[in-house]
Amino acid sequence: MSRKLDVRALANPSCPAPLASDRVVLAHGAGAGASARLLEACVFPHLDNPWLRERHDGAVLDLGTSRLAFTTDTFVVSPLEFPGGDIGSLAVHGTINDLAMCGARPLALSCAVVLEEGLPLETFERVMRGLAEAARRVDVPVVTGDTKVVERGKGDGIFINTSGVGLVAAGRDLRPGRVAPGDAILVSGPVGCHGAAVLSVREGLAFESEIRSDSEPLHDLVEALLEAVPTMSCLRDPSRGGVAAVLHEIARGAGAEIEFEDARVPVTDAVRSACELLGLDPLSLACEGRLVAFVAESEVGAALESLRSHPKGRAAVRIGTVRTGRPRVVVRTALGTRRLLPLPAGDPLPRIC
Repeated sequence: MSRKLDVRALANPSCPAPLASDRVVLAHGAGAGASARLLEACVFPHLDNPWLRERHDGAVLDLGTSRLAFTTDTFVVSPLEFPGGDIGSLAVHGTINDLAMCGARPLALSCAVVLEEGLPLETFERVMRGLAEAARRVDVPVVTGDTKVVERGKGDGIFINTSGVGLVAAGRDLRPGRVAPGDAILVSGPVGCHGAAVLSVREGLAFESEIRSDSEPLHDLVEALLEAVPTMSCLRDPSRGGVAAVLHEIARGAGAEIEFEDARVPVTDAVRSACELLGLDPLSLACEGRLVAFVAESEVGAALESLRSHPKGRAAVRIGTVRTGRPRVVVRTALGTRRLLPLPAGDPLPRIC
């Protein structure tokens, strides 16, 4: 029996916990404003280095004769299974996509799992099967890993950490710092599907049509895109915090204003209906099979043609432009007015990935 959904809490982006706190709260893990403040206060001062300063989805390491992309991610999604995937396949796709955003060809993955005492072995085996099938489909092996068990009540079923390494071709340079005024902003397809799919299962909600997660690997889509537009500025994976968080991160990193047209952002009817019912913004919902691309104005046609010719990018569109100005995100409405898009303090849907 599912718990009753508190629509008012979901509509309040600060609902996971108060922001003024001397303790870690759920909002700190949501990939939005509270997460950024936590990192700035407790992580970056101690781990400062040129790679972390890029604030990218992974690090690109120059090994002399080759360049290696390295990324890591931890998955705590609840529930463990949802329409379109599970925590195992999500871990593979999320790590592959972080490598792809660095322009890398994925080579290998690691997998570490934390299990809670009492978890049915059938559940663990099912998750591992999903993870293994996802890795086989992308032909990227899991080459090392670790398993730990914590006492009953000290975990929540399964947590998974995956790391990945990949090769970056010579001449590729995809970084937030390369984004400049005049760049166009593209998205590869409808946004918010993953967040809405997880929410529908977690809360026991039924909609007229099933909402499925968009979780899928994007390395092949990225490879085709970079062949068409090798001088692209940056790619980002709009997972936690959704497209809204990506736009704010890029605006801050580029020191520029970002303007987009609300009506151009692709959203499926099912996700839009769910968001209208719950008072949520699809721009703030996580995606796990979409990319945001920043390309020069002269390359927009080639980029869209490449994206739309691939099965994973058929619904790609341009949504906006990077402009000269102070770092902020501006929405142009269907009426032609402009308003600021605030960065939520935290995700209204914690543990979405």
